[in-house]
Amino acid sequence: MAPENSTASSAAAAPAAPTPATSLAPATATPAPATPFMNGNVIDGKAVAAKIREETAAKVAELKAKYNRVPGLAVVIVGQRKDSQTYVRMKRKACEEVGIASFGADLPDTATQEEVLSVVRGFNANPDVHGILVQLPLPKHIDEQAVLGAISVEKDVDGFHPLNIGRLAMKGREPLFAPCTPVGCMELLERCGIPIKGKRAVVVGRSNIVGMPAALLLNKRDATVTICHSATKDMESIVRQADIIIAAAGQAQLVRGSWVKPGAAIIDVGTNPVDDKTKSSGYRLVGDAHFEECKEVAGAITPVPGGVGPMTIAILLKNTLESGERFISGKLQSSAAPSKRGQKGALARLLPEKEHLGPLSALAAVSLVAGAALQRIVGGVRQ
Repeated sequence: MAPENSTASSAAAAPAAPTPATSLAPATATPAPATPFMNGNVIDGKAVAAKIREETAAKVAELKAKYNRVPGLAVVIVGQRKDSQTYVRMKRKACEEVGIASFGADLPDTATQEEVLSVVRGFNANPDVHGILVQLPLPKHIDEQAVLGAISVEKDVDGFHPLNIGRLAMKGREPLFAPCTPVGCMELLERCGIPIKGKRAVVVGRSNIVGMPAALLLNKRDATVTICHSATKDMESIVRQADIIIAAAGQAQLVRGSWVKPGAAIIDVGTNPVDDKTKSSGYRLVGDAHFEECKEVAGAITPVPGGVGPMTIAILLKNTLESGERFISGKLQSSAAPSKRGQKGALARLLPEKEHLGPLSALAAVSLVAGAALQRIVGGVRQ
């Protein structure tokens, strides 16, 4: 995923690029928009996330006052990984703070795949649960795709269901949910008054979790989008053309100050530990962009930590609220609920008539599942 030797090879290809140390960079940088969410040219992700949580809490209170019900989020965790346990505690605490009901299933790492699937199916059928999240990674003996695919698309608040990603990729259509971290990146840009329409955006990284969805979200907002990855040639010169940079390669301090066009906005998704003997932990966290260098050139930049990180849970809460509103207001019913013959399914009621799933779509879905199963079998034989 991370670009290979990009810094050295690209620097040689573009000797005329400005260096971050030059005193001209700050003077030529475009001033950051006036916003309460920025300190100079540094974006305060904590402040933006706090505002979204405040808005979410207010809407949850409105739902409770009107229907005497609140949205519910179920988190499934398998195993005893300390980092996963920490993330789950943070999510449950965040739910409590905004008034969202929290449901959970803590399974041992010896749990079978069928046991995990049974828990997911139970939450699919639970009318008080409006969002389901399975904490990754799962133990190696469990097929993550099978478990994630079992989550009802109407409760896929993580936004990774193929139907949600497919609608995100299509012009004129919107997903029920989009992945939380990329949506958080868009919220940071928009709430800080950074224009996207008509701008040139470069996404460094093409992961299914951040890079690809971020590129799709930027495209929906009418940016001209380029994706850089490990096979990209002369990445530095490509990044230098960007008005907006989404750094999501998972490589510490990959994007240097000399890569950045003065005034560009940098949203740094990376969280990488680097050795630091001055810290009690022995390390510190840095992003995929070299903050000190890029800050001197950029018009806006997110720090690490305190930038994109707080946004992920804030958007998860927002997605859960939106799902809860659909169910509680009666726009949507649980897909597991019994239906009369000929009655449209839960998802169909949210889609335009021309997009309802017909017999050919069902056949294609069955073929896709069969093909995936065959691929796993063949892959297992080859190994």
